[in-house]
Amino acid sequence: MTSLKKLAGQTAVYGLSTILGRFLNYLLTPLHTSIFPAHEFGIITELYAYIAVLNVLYTFGMETSFFRFATKQESNSLQAFNNAFTSILLLSVSFSTLIYLFAPQIAVALEYPGKEKMIKWIAIILASDAIVAIPFARIRLVNKVYLFAGAKISSILLNILLNLFFLLLCPLIAKEGWIPALKPFVDSFYNPEHLVDYVFAANLLANLAYLPFILFAFRGLNFKIQLPYLKEMMVYGFPILLMGLAGTVNEMFSRIMLKDLLPPGFYPGKSNEAALGIFGACYKLSVFMALAIQAFRFASEPFFFSNAKDKNAPELFARVMKYFVLCCVFIFTLVSVNIDWLSEIFIRREEYKEGLNIVPVLLMANLFMGVYFNLSIWYKLTDKTYWGTYITVLGALITIAANYILIPALGYYGSAFATFICYFSMVLMSYFLGQKFYYIPYPVIKILVFLLAGVIVYYLAIIINLDGFYDFLFDNMLVLVYLLLMFAFDKLMKKEL
Repeated sequence: MTSLKKLAGQTAVYGLSTILGRFLNYLLTPLHTSIFPAHEFGIITELYAYIAVLNVLYTFGMETSFFRFATKQESNSLQAFNNAFTSILLLSVSFSTLIYLFAPQIAVALEYPGKEKMIKWIAIILASDAIVAIPFARIRLVNKVYLFAGAKISSILLNILLNLFFLLLCPLIAKEGWIPALKPFVDSFYNPEHLVDYVFAANLLANLAYLPFILFAFRGLNFKIQLPYLKEMMVYGFPILLMGLAGTVNEMFSRIMLKDLLPPGFYPGKSNEAALGIFGACYKLSVFMALAIQAFRFASEPFFFSNAKDKNAPELFARVMKYFVLCCVFIFTLVSVNIDWLSEIFIRREEYKEGLNIVPVLLMANLFMGVYFNLSIWYKLTDKTYWGTYITVLGALITIAANYILIPALGYYGSAFATFICYFSMVLMSYFLGQKFYYIPYPVIKILVFLLAGVIVYYLAIIINLDGFYDFLFDNMLVLVYLLLMFAFDKLMKKEL
């Protein structure tokens, strides 16, 4: 229980900071959906999907590789940090220079001619994100959770303030004459026809907030690469890179390809870019599940590695999975039954709300993504990361095939179901392989009961409709009853808590 308490404590700090930070950042969704029509929000959705894919390439799997080599007895954390950071610095600067130089051609290829400035912003964002990745990993390794939390929240707050400045204050200064002293400054850069560009400019400037917090992580840094040592790190990290790339394809492929795979006129009166914008806005409502999973990942990865040598590790990991699934099913039910009023808060234009039915599917897909992350510990601890590569690449192929098949028939609903099919398939593959190579006694029956009961609660909330507040009260009472019944179902869990 001591180990579980430590994990719970670290997850709480990471979780609170991540949830608070991401929630604050998520407050940009009402701002963006009120200012940008769906087709412009589609541009933001697509380009951030490309950023997510390229971020994986930039870091080259070095975060997990750093954790592995920094905790090996025959290695030391500073040696691992020097090699990982220096290599990422060289790679990121090189890649971003190429993107910056070829920005006009890239903008034309993406069908956004004249948007080369936006591509240049993205090039610098990619480099800055990659450069801070290893310092943040070092901060996590030494359990400086509050330093990590402060850095993340400060950057997000600055990003929000800059979005408010560029999208709300600058138009008032330029057009309405607010704050005359600032008008010459604003007029020097502000162009109302390029509002989307400022979303990326704000992101880049917000990354500067990381610097005061990560200075600690550079203690002892020596810009030095030891080729034999780095080669070992890269050999370990390359499958992680492929897994990360395939995993990001699983999550982002629909946002990258939706406008191209969707038949013209599939949604009458809407362009494909507008359909992508609707999908992107509704996808953001699944963020509540993603927040919990991300918080758990920050704390659990070093936790799993640190406890791997414990003789009771398999039983410990099984209990972690049980708690994880119950928490995620609770989030699924709570968000799904409250989706109507949540959308009123976070999505401002009515044109976006026609896609709300995809949210429960995406929540469940994210839940299975989290289950897969838990299961993946078997190949990380046994150094059989190539199995993770196989599973994730197969998942990416399933995603691509499912999107090609389902989008022309179902539109963005097809994209949501493709995401679910992918992660469900990956869970099955990882579970059966993991039980062969690193047996963990997962309580499968209990987990299936948690999942099935959660889905039943969701369908009961749909089927039984009451008036106004009574419907809200009934739906949330169902969620509470579900939670109480699951605790009663698992007596050991009740005793531990």
